[in-house]
Amino acid sequence: MFQKLVRLTNDMRMRHKLLLAFIFIVMIPVLVIGGGVVAYMRQQALDSAVAQTTNNVDKIKSQAANLLRVPTDISNLFMFDSELKEIVNKRYKNMVELTNAYLGFHRFEEYTRQYREVANIRFYSFNDTLVNNLEFIPINSQTESEEWFKATRKTSAIGWFYVHDPEDNPMNRLSLVRKITFPEYRTSGVLMIGINQSELNSMLSQEPFETLIADQLGYVVAAKNPSMVGKTLKELNLGFNLSTIKDKTFKAKVGGVPSNIVVDELMPVSSMSGLKIISVFSTESIVKDANRVSLIGLLMILTILIIGLVLVQMVSYLITKRLLRLSRHLNKVARGNFNIVARIDGNDEIGQLSRQFNYMVASINQLMNQVYETSEKNSKLELAQKEITLKMMASQINPHFLFNALESIRMKAHMKGEKEIANIVRLLGKLMRGNLEIGSGKTTIKQEMELVRSYLEIQKFRYDDRLRYDIHMDPEVMGVLIPPLIIQPLVENSIVHGLENKEGGVYIEIMIRMEHDRIAVRVSDNGRGMTPERREEVIAFVTSEEEEEKSRIGLRNVHQRLTLFYGEEYGLVIRSVPEEGTEISFAVPREGEPYVQSINSR
Repeated sequence: MFQKLVRLTNDMRMRHKLLLAFIFIVMIPVLVIGGGVVAYMRQQALDSAVAQTTNNVDKIKSQAANLLRVPTDISNLFMFDSELKEIVNKRYKNMVELTNAYLGFHRFEEYTRQYREVANIRFYSFNDTLVNNLEFIPINSQTESEEWFKATRKTSAIGWFYVHDPEDNPMNRLSLVRKITFPEYRTSGVLMIGINQSELNSMLSQEPFETLIADQLGYVVAAKNPSMVGKTLKELNLGFNLSTIKDKTFKAKVGGVPSNIVVDELMPVSSMSGLKIISVFSTESIVKDANRVSLIGLLMILTILIIGLVLVQMVSYLITKRLLRLSRHLNKVARGNFNIVARIDGNDEIGQLSRQFNYMVASINQLMNQVYETSEKNSKLELAQKEITLKMMASQINPHFLFNALESIRMKAHMKGEKEIANIVRLLGKLMRGNLEIGSGKTTIKQEMELVRSYLEIQKFRYDDRLRYDIHMDPEVMGVLIPPLIIQPLVENSIVHGLENKEGGVYIEIMIRMEHDRIAVRVSDNGRGMTPERREEVIAFVTSEEEEEKSRIGLRNVHQRLTLFYGEEYGLVIRSVPEEGTEISFAVPREGEPYVQSINSR
């Protein structure tokens, strides 16, 4: 992975490297740190707002508890008030008697005037001789159907409900409701003390965030925004359900705006139900200042980064411009122009590289002239020697005498019915004719393999069943040009050395395949093979210029002609395993393209 990264980096242009280095080393770390600072500031602002709201809710909770203690104490007094007991349990014979009783009872009015927390006081009774005077109210079926009345009838504890009174003088406010029993009369009634709405709202009017108080039925009994009073939480569509939320502080969308909500519960003493204190503030309003400061800081950071990016681009442009000039000079040298002089100013590394480039070109130019002169002399001498050798090989037998003699022998054998001998003589003539035409330059693989097949048939005539062979050749390689007599010596080597010191016969396989941009030729046999030491000796002889081992002169001739035609990179590959056989192979480029093949062992 690391090597791939290094390779990818090395393949990139210098300008891109500098740009990526600036991005990863400077820009990204600065942006990450800036983003972290912004997130930290936003979180700090939110935590501070939550803490402030929690403190405010605790303060409201304490103030509300003090406010509700007054009606609670008043209700405790009425639990044992004899006048109240007398007036609600007496059976009145006429309206005069009832009116005198109402006019003589002033407790409700006294408490209302004395305590600003109390808006009004009522008592609901089952005494059907009473008449509704907005203080004493007979209980009817509609009253019995109210939720607050049902809850109060089940217990003697205090209930806190927002009461929607249908009477002519409606209550419509948070009220204390409490069942009061009269054991002597075996009767009971419900005391209702209405809380002054202005006192409740005044507690919330100075709150920085939207704050409200709701009863257990979900009615808003007090709010910073008075228009919310009397509505249910469901009607306000706050976006959360208090019955499913257990956390004191949580997040939700209120009116589609992400907000933080702080909820606390007030449970007064001796109460069967409590009140929920809810404070809501939008996240955006809290982090607005932090976002503004962060935006200013971010703009400053971006400005600095852009300036740095421009400077990096300028520096990279100046560097790459000079490097490209030097690269163009190198390309001209690569194309063979050694009269180039690089004129790149500066004393930095690029300037030093330019001067060293000039020194190098001058030295190469001088050495090239010397090598060219020497190489030209050696090449002429080597080509002359090779041409003489090939011509000597081709002129060892008088062509006219040879063909006339072979044709006479073939016709004589044919006339006497010796068809096999006649065929062998024909093949021999064909083989010799091909050998005499090697000075023509190159031949096709098809023509070369016809000579090889003729040679194999002649050898099979000599050795009979001791020699078997197979030829595998791709059709598309038949027209490819190769040097003449380049495969036959390899086959001859396999026959001579494969049958040497081996009982039984030898099997020779010739395979010519097209492999991508090259043509691979392989001649293998199942003869005695060679030891690694012997194989190394053969390779050393084949690649040397000394003429010592006459038995391998054909292999050396093939190797030298391959390197002569295609360059020093080409030659024979010899593989051999003792008692298993030998394989000699080479490859030539397709359509003149070079193929590098080195000599190695299996």
